[in-house]
Amino acid sequence: MELGLVGLGKMGGNMRERIRRAGHTVVGYDRNPDLADVHSLEELVGKLSGPRVVWVMVPAGEATQSTIDELAQVLEPGDVVVDGGNSRWTDDERHARELAAKGIGFVDCGVSGGVWGLENGYALMYGGGADDVAKVQPVFDALKPDGDFGAVHAGRVGAGHFAKMVHNGIEYAMMQAYAEGWELLEKVDSVENVREVFRSWQEGTVIRSWLLDLAVNALDEDEHLDDLRGYAQDSGEGRWTVEAAVDHAVPLPAITASLFARFASRQDDSPQMKMIAALRNQFGGHAVEKK
Repeated sequence: MELGLVGLGKMGGNMRERIRRAGHTVVGYDRNPDLADVHSLEELVGKLSGPRVVWVMVPAGEATQSTIDELAQVLEPGDVVVDGGNSRWTDDERHARELAAKGIGFVDCGVSGGVWGLENGYALMYGGGADDVAKVQPVFDALKPDGDFGAVHAGRVGAGHFAKMVHNGIEYAMMQAYAEGWELLEKVDSVENVREVFRSWQEGTVIRSWLLDLAVNALDEDEHLDDLRGYAQDSGEGRWTVEAAVDHAVPLPAITASLFARFASRQDDSPQMKMIAALRNQFGGHAVEKK
């Protein structure tokens, strides 16, 4: 089939290559002309036969909104837009309504796989009507990992990005657990080879995982992570997961704690700890450290 792909960065560029390897035609557009096959969204749409499928792979928020707004002006009834970025599920519902008014279908798709997806395939979670999903199905089949699993029609519009959001929330908590265990091992004098302890967990343990494999890779490159600053960004999905948990009264203590741990990483000198130190000094005479 033919696919228009908007956004050819690290993920989008590799996705274009994997889809082409499966025998499909991909017409790609990116603001960077060195990456693009065409020079505008209008030109991209003009090179596709109807009904067209255009996959948007750009940052969530304004970039996605402006891209979909522009596509709505050049696509035709029966065409389908796929948002494969990390948009919030509530944005999907709005995009679907706006496009439906013009007879254009919409599918949201959470994509996981990162830089490894080109060779290993991408885990896909998509939401939308059955007819719209069917028009995109050959692309889903090309992108997913080999085998029977790795892709799911999660439900109605918004379900794909909601599922991906929860996936990323779980990822936050898993990474935090590995990080806390690594720090504790590093602190204990009796453990002399923390990296090899992590490596030993890769076989036969209940905590083995791809994240553990990646942790070992990182320790092989920099055994004590001396070259890294202890700062971790969050891309939004962790916050949205916690907000959704509040909205639905679902307790998520581990995921919530992992999100706040990332916020703590951005403080070189914690204001909260200043107050705690001051209070301990006031009520118990405990020593404080001055700048």
